[in-house]
Amino acid sequence: MISGLNHLLVRFCYTWAMSILIIEDNQKLATNIQQYLQAERFAVAVANDGEVGLQRARTETYDLIILDLNLPKRDGLEVCTLLRKEGLATPILMLTARVGTEHIVEGLNTGADDYLVKPFELDELLARVRALMRRATEKKDPLLRSGQLELNTLSHEVWYRKSPVQLSPKEYSLLEFLLQHAGEAQSRLSIIEHVWGEDADLLFSQTVDVHVAYLRRKLGREVIKTIPGTGYLISADAHFSKA
Repeated sequence: MISGLNHLLVRFCYTWAMSILIIEDNQKLATNIQQYLQAERFAVAVANDGEVGLQRARTETYDLIILDLNLPKRDGLEVCTLLRKEGLATPILMLTARVGTEHIVEGLNTGADDYLVKPFELDELLARVRALMRRATEKKDPLLRSGQLELNTLSHEVWYRKSPVQLSPKEYSLLEFLLQHAGEAQSRLSIIEHVWGEDADLLFSQTVDVHVAYLRRKLGREVIKTIPGTGYLISADAHFSKA
């Protein structure tokens, strides 16, 4: 049985691994949502028009997208349609101020997973976010593997060479992010944005280097590769040498 303290620690680790993109042109609302979700320990990025939001969704990896229906440059329906046509499976929560079920149906038909009508309570938004993320997680294999390294995204346990490894919350989030993108080199900036979220503007690339060094001490230097001029990488199907 998980103690109250352990439950809080698991919840802390879990939410730090989750990143959200908000595409909303109302800057006050976007900021309110961002700050509220950051207080719940999510990493949150914001785009204030459909064009920027579309590009960020195409080039960065998020666990969920909060997408306003009425946006400048490209509206939410167009953004959602394009992302689904391109094969993006990230859950999308659509926000709409438009009255009438036809707009809701249209949004769901373009590929949105859920909708929320403005105005709404932030507590309700959070409940929808968690429900969508829970559904998405249940559909995925919770185990991330690379060679003799294994991470369980549900229990937040990590094993290396069949031995359990104890990680801090940030070490776990960093390792999970690299494993989620195994085989793809990740820049320090991308790592900072997805692992540190709200504190990204206050950090330097050395922060990433220090936490990679911590992981290497626990897992071995061969697990995380340095890609000169880019950042770091974990191989998609590594065969690590024996210690």
